Amino acid sequence: MTSPDKGEEREGPVIRDRRRIDPKTGKLREPAETPAPETPDEGGAGASDEELSSLKTQLSERLADLQRLKAEYDNYRKRVERDRVAVREQALGQVLSELLPVLDDIGRARDHDELTGGFKSVAESLEAVTGKLGLERFGEKSEPFDPTVHEALMHSYSAEVTETSVADVLQPGYRIGERVLRPARVAVAEPDPGAEAAADESGDDGE
Repeated sequence: MTSPDKGEEREGPVIRDRRRIDPKTGKLREPAETPAPETPDEGGAGASDEELSSLKTQLSERLADLQRLKAEYDNYRKRVERDRVAVREQALGQVLSELLPVLDDIGRARDHDELTGGFKSVAESLEAVTGKLGLERFGEKSEPFDPTVHEALMHSYSAEVTETSVADVLQPGYRIGERVLRPARVAVAEPDPGAEAAADESGDDGE
């Protein structure tokens, strides 16, 4: 029986130690390196373009939504402001309407030279305060008659007017802004039809 040569290696089972902790050192072994992920081929470029286009579309939609929301908010804010002004004018109108008889008395006293002394000072202060609150007096003699702000209590004809006009102011009107609290009560004069007829006849005779 021949003995094997010393230079020959003995064949046998191969044992691989896969333990994560080295039994000799007691330390954690480093894991084997994992292969790097494969680089995507050029076919992925098309997908990126589609994603970019989709993002642009979404951004445009969101921007349109924001612009629409801003427009709605602006309209809401303007509506609230208009309502606030209307409520303020209505409240002021109710208060100032109660003071109109007092202002009428002050006006009559002034017309009769009876606005003197302490009463004059109080009256002028009241008129100043109501003026600051936006109360405006209107109605003047000889101005054109306007049925939206004038209330005709008397009617006459006059050769001195060429259109329906205010002949006299019986009671002044008051308003706040565009809101009329009380129309001016006036006497109205219309052009005299007899005078117009006489003028027409005179013109015919001249021909």
